[in-house]
Amino acid sequence: MELKVTRWKRYGHDRLYANLPDGTAVGWADVKTGEIAVLVIEYRDDVIAVLTDHLRNIPEPVPEQQTPRTPEAPPLLPPLTAADDLSTNRPGESLLDKSGPGLIKRVVLRLLRRPAEWDSWRKGLAGEQRVGAELNRLERHGWRVLHSILVADKVDVDHLLIGPGGVFSINTKHHHKRAVWVGDDSVKVDHGKSEPYARKSRAEAKRVAGVLERYCGFSVAVEPVLVFVGVTDLKVVATQLSVRVYREREVAALAPLSGVLTAEQVERVYGVARHRQAWIRV
Repeated sequence: MELKVTRWKRYGHDRLYANLPDGTAVGWADVKTGEIAVLVIEYRDDVIAVLTDHLRNIPEPVPEQQTPRTPEAPPLLPPLTAADDLSTNRPGESLLDKSGPGLIKRVVLRLLRRPAEWDSWRKGLAGEQRVGAELNRLERHGWRVLHSILVADKVDVDHLLIGPGGVFSINTKHHHKRAVWVGDDSVKVDHGKSEPYARKSRAEAKRVAGVLERYCGFSVAVEPVLVFVGVTDLKVVATQLSVRVYREREVAALAPLSGVLTAEQVERVYGVARHRQAWIRV
């Protein structure tokens, strides 16, 4: 008995049907799995033979050629103006504009030994200024430094260091005459409660990297750095800490680092980082 084989594709199926001369189907085979089903038992041997032969002769599917995706060009920033140039920012720039209480009120608060928000701003400003002065010394080693970068939701990046050794997001903490203990994911001042300094520094570095990569068009790794100012003791007991920890005078240890960014990449990253519009569009 000569059987006619036809191919049928529908509803996700791909089958070969073995049919009698009058068109009656007596068996089928699944092209994808090779499974054979006999519908009329008396034609079993003929069905298996003819469908097996046809399955053997079906060519292998040719994989679809995927068109290589053209990488998208990074978005362009508007021409840099003096108003948008962050390279003129002084260390602690965002704190300089804060107006504190008047002289009489400050004296009263001190006499009453009540903490004032202005005291915290003043200490923060002094800390950023001291660290900023140390970072500015690294410019003669090929580094670029930016201070007090205000991000869209009023988050302030204290300092950004860009150079041959990479990009560092630097967070300054001023704890005058205090002892600081740093663990893997916690920081304690004078054995007090755990502070989320490390976690926030990592989050800040990740956010900075996202901004720089968006406009640079290449991957930019940003390392978080914690710098403690005015402390009497700094003990780092962490074994897996992903944040660099220094006293203010120790940031000079970053100067000899190299091999991460080329001179051209340093200038490209710096050109993006100094543009205010890059940060307010986060």
